[in-house]
Amino acid sequence: MSPAELPTAEVRDLPKDDVTLLDVREDDEWAAGHAPGAKHIPLGELPTRVNELAELPDDQPLYVICRSGGRSARAAAWLNATGWDAVNVAGGMGSWANEGRPMTTDLPNATPEVL
Repeated sequence: MSPAELPTAEVRDLPKDDVTLLDVREDDEWAAGHAPGAKHIPLGELPTRVNELAELPDDQPLYVICRSGGRSARAAAWLNATGWDAVNVAGGMGSWANEGRPMTTDLPNATPEVL
């Protein structure tokens, strides 16, 4: 699948509730700030951990997100090639934060941020 054929969605066009989100950023990025309810599998671990996606709802697209959209595009292309209905989130967590979407952090006493 070429980049032009990759399904892509803008954050503003995502459902406000009940979006199935896969975050492929690294552990430190995830810990600093992520969308509540997102599934976290770093891009480099995705091929060996893809079976974990079976626990996610399969009646809607799997939206894939990273910091700015590059890693998530690679992940979404790979997922689509292996039979998943994956959509790249354009602009990534940067756009997520700019749109005012909710974020949480794993760091004690910290304000969620996008690294």
